[in-house]
Amino acid sequence: MSEEVTPDLSKAERHEQLLQFPAFDETTAWELGNDIRARAEAAGAAVVIDIRRGNECLFFTAMPGTTPSNADWARRKRNLVNLLHMSSYRIGLLAAEGFDAMQAMALDPRDHAPHGGCFPIRIAGTGVVGSVAVSGLPSRDDHKIAVDSIAALLGIDLADSRF
Repeated sequence: MSEEVTPDLSKAERHEQLLQFPAFDETTAWELGNDIRARAEAAGAAVVIDIRRGNECLFFTAMPGTTPSNADWARRKRNLVNLLHMSSYRIGLLAAEGFDAMQAMALDPRDHAPHGGCFPIRIAGTGVVGSVAVSGLPSRDDHKIAVDSIAALLGIDLADSRF
């Protein structure tokens, strides 16, 4: 693996192992969405936040400064996460290392995007039940804001896997 991708790929894998919810409902989605929005506002960033349980939208906001393309990016990232049950950032890093899921699975780039910002909502002992998508920042930053918010909500210290 390349020196540039390896550390982030290991961290992204660790995020998926660590960040598992005991349960996930509308209240959890509301708390998570508001925390992500507060973090984006504090950073002076404009993002779209789309949190789903399956295909059911539990939280959506488009901050001032976003465009409809941000919501479309969130949709495309979400489609890939729903299919592969791993973060869109990790999928993009794997592609940079030679495993291009888009090509291997003949996925349409109009409907799938291997760019950071969508993270699977995984319930411990159950599996993936949804996703949180953030769009508006560079891939790594979209991923980071989602992961940092999930970790804070769950009270998990990311330790060595922190960006």
